Amino acid sequence: MSFSSDVKEELCEVTWQPCCRAALAYGLLETGRAFSAAAVSMQTERASVAQLYRTLLRDVCGVTAVHESEREGGFHLLSVDGADDRLGVLSRFGHAEGEVSLRLNRANLECENCAAAYLAGAFLACGAVTDPQVDYHLEFHLPQYNLSRDLIALLRELGLRPKFMSRKSNQVVYFKESEQIEDCLTRMRATSASLELMSVKMVKDIRNNVNRLANCENANIDKTVAAAAAQVEAIRRIERHGGLDALPSELQELARLRLEYPEMSLRELGETLTEPISRSGVNHRLRRIMEFAEDIK
Repeated sequence: MSFSSDVKEELCEVTWQPCCRAALAYGLLETGRAFSAAAVSMQTERASVAQLYRTLLRDVCGVTAVHESEREGGFHLLSVDGADDRLGVLSRFGHAEGEVSLRLNRANLECENCAAAYLAGAFLACGAVTDPQVDYHLEFHLPQYNLSRDLIALLRELGLRPKFMSRKSNQVVYFKESEQIEDCLTRMRATSASLELMSVKMVKDIRNNVNRLANCENANIDKTVAAAAAQVEAIRRIERHGGLDALPSELQELARLRLEYPEMSLRELGETLTEPISRSGVNHRLRRIMEFAEDIK
């Protein structure tokens, strides 16, 4: 199963108190494939979501006549066929026949947890989340513009910061930041999925930090090797034009050490001198040697 499917399976198992269960039903129904006097239906690839849709229609709306058919690709298409049943579903949630624009009816969110339950229902109906191993992306995909704006407002009230875009004729409310996705999953009570995302992110961060440190270390090594090669070349140039005795006495021992040990670090060179000096002292003397070589005509 995909990560998104795992989230939906987890949400189907959450236990809500009665008013929140009704809000869950409302979110699942209103953001499904259709929610009007002409059609009340949803399409899902998860058998557990299809079963929850039937159960909530029965328990919350008193509707038992739900037609189900399987579509190509293993999708379940569920619909309320009876006109009276459809009007009963709309009436249960404060909606009426002939509404021009579908909106979120706040009267269905009775307690402080009902908003999260509605959100969970909406995710079951029109949500998806990418596997965090691949990318961070969670979205709600709705055809109704005003309902998408109401969903954004609800998410903001829950302390989230959703983004919005139009994709063809549909409205997409989405998150790209891992922390926001974690918070959204936690709000919906998909806590196992939220913890898994955190775990994946932690491993990714550790791996990225290790790679960053390795790259930095490799870059430093490359710089050190290039600098040592330039120093050796300068010293050999001095050798070819008068020998190392031409150097000031305090530079001669260091020049010979650098020729003999081109792989040594500045600190190691300083510690190997007859009279040890600091890393910065070695660096200063090597610069003087380089300048001496540059002055040779």
